Amino acid sequence: MSITTERKQDVINEYATKDGDTGSPEVQIAILTERITNLTDHLKTHKKDHHSRRGLLMMVGQRRRLLDYLKSKKSDRYDELIKRLGLRR
Repeated sequence: MSITTERKQDVINEYATKDGDTGSPEVQIAILTERITNLTDHLKTHKKDHHSRRGLLMMVGQRRRLLDYLKSKKSDRYDELIKRLGLRR
């Protein structure tokens, strides 16, 4: 369900805007997206896992808030991130 430290480090390196960047909105959104996809796959097989479903909904809301923040501050970075992650918006 959760991502491994190696996978998380790969995501950080891929979406970092500079060296040592772990807290930028792009990195946070990319990590949340990775966790959301893993949890979505888990919930496809465990349909009655309502506790994890609540966590998924909270992560989706957090990602949405971060995307709204990024769109209001730097819309060009928002557009690029949406394309790289393959999100609908």
